[in-house]
Amino acid sequence: MTTNDSAFAGSIPGLYDRFLGPLLFEPYAKLAADRARALRPRRILETAAGTGIVTEALHQALPDAEIVATDLNQAMLEVAAGRIGSDEVVLQVADAQELPFSDGEFDLVVCQFGVMFYPDRVRGNAEARRVLREGGHYLLLVWDTLAKNPVSNTIHGIVGDLFPDDPPQFLARTPYGYADRSAIERDLRAAGFSSIEIETVAAAGTMVSGHDAVQGLVAGSPLRGEIEERDPAGVDRVVEKVSVEIGDGSGLDTSLSAHIVTATR
Repeated sequence: MTTNDSAFAGSIPGLYDRFLGPLLFEPYAKLAADRARALRPRRILETAAGTGIVTEALHQALPDAEIVATDLNQAMLEVAAGRIGSDEVVLQVADAQELPFSDGEFDLVVCQFGVMFYPDRVRGNAEARRVLREGGHYLLLVWDTLAKNPVSNTIHGIVGDLFPDDPPQFLARTPYGYADRSAIERDLRAAGFSSIEIETVAAAGTMVSGHDAVQGLVAGSPLRGEIEERDPAGVDRVVEKVSVEIGDGSGLDTSLSAHIVTATR
């Protein structure tokens, strides 16, 4: 069975932004922006910017900095364009593994929850290092394990139970599949970084509702494609069944855990 873990198209970007933003991404966007502000960059590159949740936080924290926010998926950036309207922010389709920028162009490169999707993480890290000036910083956020991110873990388990002969593995394989700190450091060193700090940071997401959490993680992520491979008309059925099982979401633990990495060129 084929998979495309980077397929964020169709209705996925809107659902991702609406439901997963407050649940998963906004708490760490603020943390990333606070860390970025302390570094006082004048020119920032964001890779795997998605729908601009971090981009917006960076712009609010550093309104005078020039930000170039890139993503592989035009559909994600179209959502970001509706969120951000500033001459200081440029949105551009670009592959993080082959950046269309010159050496040393940026003071800071930020990638929140994107490196896990790179087919070649060392190459993506090396490209981030290449476009940094000497002394510039690479701010990288990576999810901790599924077990330490209970909402995602719960939904992963329920969806798996609906397909016992071939459970979808997107969440375990990709967004939460790169949690080993030693592997993260190894890949950064292989890319040429030698000064690396890794901190595991807890946060809490905002639960919109149980159904919305399911909509986000099931229909608003590439998990959708894995479900459609198993049952072409099954996404709505899965959303409904999982939503019934978790109810209004009041019993879900919205605690989050992620690694915040700072590498210096």
